[in-house]
Amino acid sequence: MTTTSHSTTRAASNGQSTHVPRGATVVTPKGRRRPGLITAGVALAMLGALVAVWLVTSAGDRTDVVMLARDVPYGATLTSADLVLTAVAVDPAVATVPATDAAALVGQVAATDLVAGSLLAPGQVAVAGPPGPDEVLVPLPVSAERLPASGLTAGDRLLVVDTPTAAADPPSTAPESFAATVVRLGAPDLNGVSVIDVVVAEADGPALAARAATGRFALVLESHGERP
Repeated sequence: MTTTSHSTTRAASNGQSTHVPRGATVVTPKGRRRPGLITAGVALAMLGALVAVWLVTSAGDRTDVVMLARDVPYGATLTSADLVLTAVAVDPAVATVPATDAAALVGQVAATDLVAGSLLAPGQVAVAGPPGPDEVLVPLPVSAERLPASGLTAGDRLLVVDTPTAAADPPSTAPESFAATVVRLGAPDLNGVSVIDVVVAEADGPALAARAATGRFALVLESHGERP
């Protein structure tokens, strides 16, 4: 802030003039512009414009793809009611099935548990159902008390464990077991026995079938969910 002083001349009684100072005048300095703030403001405005353009472009760049209309368990055959078309903007890295391929999906088999509302990926379906290459399907008759309380669904992973006869002592060494995946669980019959279709490695098929025939096996649930 700058001040300036002024004085006036006044005549004295003796004929001589005297200088009488006047009040100081305040001079307001001019505001200083900050180049950094101006540059930042321009940059933010440009960024906002670019974001707006990107949003408009992305909203218009949509692709028609196949989405699941309802849950489909592993091993089930797809029908037209299981599928619906939707227009989405997806990253090119995300695998999707184009809407033009929807008709070809009907009759194919779910290669994993399919969840309603999710976009279908090409690897989630297969032309043929289980068993796949190097696999066999073995039916296991199981009474209700030998099933997990939580139940079994397609895609659950099991260990089918060899057991001794009812009168024998428990084995002193680790029993033989077979890794299996549930394909489907049949309804119980009049005796409460359900048949579980499981897929196992081809080499384990004969041994597991022998256990199924004698009933000398127990089930250990490893995990619920998608088939590995």
